[in-house]
Amino acid sequence: MRSPRIMGVVNVTPDSFSDGGRFSDPAAAIAHGRALAEAGADILDIGGESTRPGAEAVSEAEELARVIPVIEGLAGLTLSIDTYKPAVARAAVKAGASIWNDITALAAPGAPETAAELGCTVVLMHMQGEPRTMQAAPHYDDVVAEVAAWLAARAEAAMAAGVSREKIWLDPGVGFGKTPAHNLALIRHLDRIIDLGFPVLLGLSRKRFIESLHPGPDRLGGSLAGALIGAAKGADVVRVHDVAQTAQALSLLRAVEETP
Repeated sequence: MRSPRIMGVVNVTPDSFSDGGRFSDPAAAIAHGRALAEAGADILDIGGESTRPGAEAVSEAEELARVIPVIEGLAGLTLSIDTYKPAVARAAVKAGASIWNDITALAAPGAPETAAELGCTVVLMHMQGEPRTMQAAPHYDDVVAEVAAWLAARAEAAMAAGVSREKIWLDPGVGFGKTPAHNLALIRHLDRIIDLGFPVLLGLSRKRFIESLHPGPDRLGGSLAGALIGAAKGADVVRVHDVAQTAQALSLLRAVEETP
């Protein structure tokens, strides 16, 4: 079995849903990023604006002030910038990032053209609505078909703007404008997204719907299960907070699969 790459989360924010405030200081965020890399992260995803349900937007200047020192401090590692702002992506790539992880799938004015110009890998994620209101009343007639069709359309739009096909990854957007039932359907039928022919990133680490299924002291168990399910279904990248635990779980799964 081909094991997915691990993308470790580095939130340089005061209000992210899981670890907001813990790494808002650049030095703390840099140390955390290095620790995640040592624990097994193949990619570090640097974010300076929370996208949790109900989150408020931050200014471009504030986002840049948060993320650029961290990207510069983690130079030499494979870095992703988690932003929907083209100017932030441009500055981040200049500072050393090579992946643009965009929750709006390059919807901002000029974003597809910026991605093409930068030549970086882009992650196109599905989201119904926007962070402040996305969980108010999400509705789909067929969530898997609609998400797959929307992602395919965004990939076509990116390529039409000049983004190379091999630079595009897709993310079904678990937890972004979706009920627990929608999330479960997307995870179960992840092959429908994979069949679009692009690498697929799955991010469900510590998300609220895990606790809605089984309340507990934390969401680690569900997060690890999600990473293992994603691996078994063929995800190319899993985005996680708990890198060491995820790496260990994936190592065991791989060892079992490879044992004659």
